[in-house]
Amino acid sequence: MPDPAIAAGGITIADFPERVRTAICGIVIADSRRAKILHEDGHKAVFYFPPDDVRMGEFLTPTSKQTTCPKKGVARYWTFRLGDTEVPDVAWAYPQPITACAAIKDHIAFYWDRMDVWFVGDKPLSAPPS
Repeated sequence: MPDPAIAAGGITIADFPERVRTAICGIVIADSRRAKILHEDGHKAVFYFPPDDVRMGEFLTPTSKQTTCPKKGVARYWTFRLGDTEVPDVAWAYPQPITACAAIKDHIAFYWDRMDVWFVGDKPLSAPPS
C-alpha cells in the first residue's frame, strides 16, 4: 500500500500508484513503478524516480550546476548525452533535501519539456498530471 502523502510548506509528495516512463532520443531513460509525484504551489507536478530505475551511467553525466530551493534544498544536475546529441541539465536530484522533503532524497527528476515522451501505464501524457 502506498505511503500517505507528505505535505509541508506548499509541497505535497506521494507515491505514484502507476508505472511511469520517460524517453529521449527514442531511449527510455527512466521506468518505474515506485516513482514519487511532487506537487508544489505555483508549479507543475514533477515525477521523482528512484535512482535504480534511471539509466544514470549510460546516458547521464553529472554537471557542475547546482541550485537552491528554500523548500527542498540544494539540487545537482545531469546532462543527457548520446553521440553528438546533448541536452544540458535535463535531470536533477536533491542529495540532502530539507527534512520535510526527505521522501525525494536522491530521486531523479526530469524537465517535462526536455524529454520527448512520457507515459503513465501505456498511455502517453501530454502534460504533467494535476
